Amino acid sequence: MSEARASAARTSAARTSAARGLSVFTAPVASRANALHAGAWWLWALGLAVAASRTTNPLLLGLLVGVAGYVVAARRTDAPWARSYGAFVKLGLFVVALRVVFSLLLGSPIPGTHVLFTLPEVPLPDWAQGIRIGGRVTAEQLVFAVYDGAKLATLLICVGAANALANPARLLKSLPGALYEAGVAVVVAMTFAPNMVADVVRLRTARRLRGRPTGGVRAVLQIGLPVLEGALERSIAVAASMDARGYGRTARVPASVRRTTNVLTLGGLLGICAGSYGLLAAEGAGYGLPLVGAGLLAAMAGLRLGGRRTVRTRYRPDRWGLRAWLVAGSGVAVAALMIWANAYAPDALHPGVVPLEAPELPLWPAASVLVGLLPALVAPVPPVPPAPKENA
Repeated sequence: MSEARASAARTSAARTSAARGLSVFTAPVASRANALHAGAWWLWALGLAVAASRTTNPLLLGLLVGVAGYVVAARRTDAPWARSYGAFVKLGLFVVALRVVFSLLLGSPIPGTHVLFTLPEVPLPDWAQGIRIGGRVTAEQLVFAVYDGAKLATLLICVGAANALANPARLLKSLPGALYEAGVAVVVAMTFAPNMVADVVRLRTARRLRGRPTGGVRAVLQIGLPVLEGALERSIAVAASMDARGYGRTARVPASVRRTTNVLTLGGLLGICAGSYGLLAAEGAGYGLPLVGAGLLAAMAGLRLGGRRTVRTRYRPDRWGLRAWLVAGSGVAVAALMIWANAYAPDALHPGVVPLEAPELPLWPAASVLVGLLPALVAPVPPVPPAPKENA
């Protein structure tokens, strides 16, 4: 009997250890204890955006939009900021339409032989050579405008995915100590904005119930005064509470540390800007990645030194766990693989416009984009809201 019990105990222990190993790759229900770090969502979305900047293939861009949309649909909560994804999609479609309209009205440097129609051309003076308004419109010109607008729209949609998935307040609370004051200011502003909108809706409803007009300059002035008064009252209350909690008090640090902090932070931000421009340029990946890496290291070192001036404690900080590494790493992997694919197969990522040719879906770049679906598998699942109770 003792041997049977020992064997059963070993079997149970083995099953428990196997379940623990599989739980790493099984998405749990999201809670305050296992919530994903907001910065991981932004790194994932920025990786998809970098991948979108390396191609004009509409099939790959559509695949990137599909990956971002699927992850948003699978891991979006019912929070107010989670509803912003649809607005970014509409903004992307507007950008594509606007790019096509500008191409129609202002022309394009792309040569073309397939003339679709001709618009009335406005004569311009000699000093405006190279610029035209109206004229002939070719199919090559429209296709190039659609490709260019689709790339920018995909960038906006990727940013919209980060806005829909990441909690902005928690992201700002995770900022380094050197950016603590700026983060608090942004959090307060983001908190006040919904309250002001609610005040406007409440006052408009009250005026409508009293039979008073809600439109026009006079109505706006009569509604704006109570809204401004309520905002000032909330501002005074928040300022008093922040002062009582010691907001804005700093520690004394040597002047050399302050100068070193300024140099590292400013130099790091300049390096990030220059490297980002290289990543977005057609052939700038060679110097873009090293500049971004060096800029990030310098900026992080500067923020680390600048955090010495902030005397504060962090209540329940968000932890960067294994799932955050997997989510952020999937976005970085998509960006790196797309940059590498752009180096060895540029024709597949940039379909020809002159002469016109149908775009093809390259196998390996498409497979690299699908790596971005990993957050839909490993990120915590948002809890299902309880169903409303029916009255008996």
